[in-house]
Amino acid sequence: MNERFARRLVLTAAAPVSALVIAIVLSTLVLLISGSNPISAYLDMLEHGSKLETQVDILNRATPLYLAGVAVAIGFRMNLLNIGVEGQYLLAFIVAAHLGAQVELPPVLHIAYVLVIAMAVGGAFAGLAGVLKVTRGVNEVISTIMLNSVVISGLAAWWIVEWQAGGEISATGGRVGTEPIDESRLMPDINSWLEAFTREVKFGKELTGMLVVAVVVGVLYHVLLTRTVLGFDLRSSGANQQASHVGGISPKRMIVIAIVLSGVVAGLVGMPELMDAGYYPSNPISLLGFWGIAVALLGRNHPAGVAVAALIFAFLDISSGILQVTGAASREIVEIMKGLIILTAVIAYAVVNRIRARDEAAAAAAAMADPPAPPRTPPAPAEMPV
Repeated sequence: MNERFARRLVLTAAAPVSALVIAIVLSTLVLLISGSNPISAYLDMLEHGSKLETQVDILNRATPLYLAGVAVAIGFRMNLLNIGVEGQYLLAFIVAAHLGAQVELPPVLHIAYVLVIAMAVGGAFAGLAGVLKVTRGVNEVISTIMLNSVVISGLAAWWIVEWQAGGEISATGGRVGTEPIDESRLMPDINSWLEAFTREVKFGKELTGMLVVAVVVGVLYHVLLTRTVLGFDLRSSGANQQASHVGGISPKRMIVIAIVLSGVVAGLVGMPELMDAGYYPSNPISLLGFWGIAVALLGRNHPAGVAVAALIFAFLDISSGILQVTGAASREIVEIMKGLIILTAVIAYAVVNRIRARDEAAAAAAAMADPPAPPRTPPAPAEMPV
């Protein structure tokens, strides 16, 4: 039993680890072909990433990536591909920013008010794709892609004009975005928590308080899937809808619940930027929803794995800036590395799944080959003397 468990553990870690190793090897070849020194480039990135201020930037970047990864992972566990995280978080971002600036509540209540709005908007908008799937059979990939366009090219573009404050939209205008939320009602940074174990964070870097929210989301995601009846229903329905339906689980209900929960988490993706800037800008950070797919894929939909994947992509994003300063390599090499990681992860997971399926088939065949031992026949009772 221990040997089988060890083999499963190795197979679980083999795919992401091999994806990283192969991506580094291939990136090294690309650097050599382009005339750059890969050792110098990697050392510059590692040295830059070892600085406390850089690590703060990495954690700040990893926070929305992690939330996006968890949002996608929830759908993956139900065999749903929520491509619409991008539109869901942007819509939740602008609505929460606008409504958050319209009221004045005590700081704690105001933060909760903004977060609840973001989650409600993200969940409701994602729910449209779920309803279309269960009522009209519309594939969620198609519907969420189209809903992304509705938000990015429609609602967000319209509302940023309707709700903009701080100047007209022009190339020479001032700050353009929604009405800002008072700074006292934004989530404070958690630098003091970090400085208790390290040193003072310099250069005005602030570790976002949304990191705590992301950790809570990860814990709740794990507990929901592994410790609750709803989580069991979601996993079993995602694994085999017909079998779970026979067992009394409604696949349509699970589809709607899964995609709504995915949208609820997606609504939080834009909150680190909102809690930092205080308003929805005319050019918010984009593509986080799409990178969430890569993060969930590399992290195998597990909350800890998604966290590691988010940190890896955040490290590549942040530490790559030093390459332009040192001139060791072009920072575009980082985009190549990220693409290679995704490509090799897909291939590695396919190989690992085939090995796992072969092992399971072999174990089942071995179990069928060994017939169970016959039941023991109880000894006949001794005859009593007459």
